[in-house]
Amino acid sequence: MAAAKAQDVTAMLKDMMGAFPVDTAAFEDAFKTQATLNEKLSGVALEAAEKSTEISSKWTKDTLAKLAEISKAKAEPADYAKAMTDFASAQAEVAAENMAAFAEVAKKVQMETVELMMAAGKDFSEEATAAVKKATDEATAAAKKATAAAK
Repeated sequence: MAAAKAQDVTAMLKDMMGAFPVDTAAFEDAFKTQATLNEKLSGVALEAAEKSTEISSKWTKDTLAKLAEISKAKAEPADYAKAMTDFASAQAEVAAENMAAFAEVAKKVQMETVELMMAAGKDFSEEATAAVKKATDEATAAAKKATAAAK
């Protein structure tokens, strides 16, 4: 009689465990959401890197052009001083413009990143809520089934 009872308990436990299937769809959805978020964040970073490179390249070209101008032979010694002053003044102005351009790129990256993270947080929250509700419903149904089978 004890062996028969042991088998019944084993069968009941097996049925109960079978009633709690692991839903991989929730994991797959979370992975897809994470992969999509990573793709979007990478896009933001790559766009920022491209714009920063363009700013740096233009700045370098402008500086080299002005250096070429300053290195030309002058007729009067005073012209060298004027050329240096003009170069320094132009560089200060260009530096301010380019730093403002870099700041705009950084600001855009920050805004886009915050927007993406907020949207992702909302998606993750909705997915988690749906997964927990589904798991709760399945657990409740399994418990009812196991209770009914035990009677």
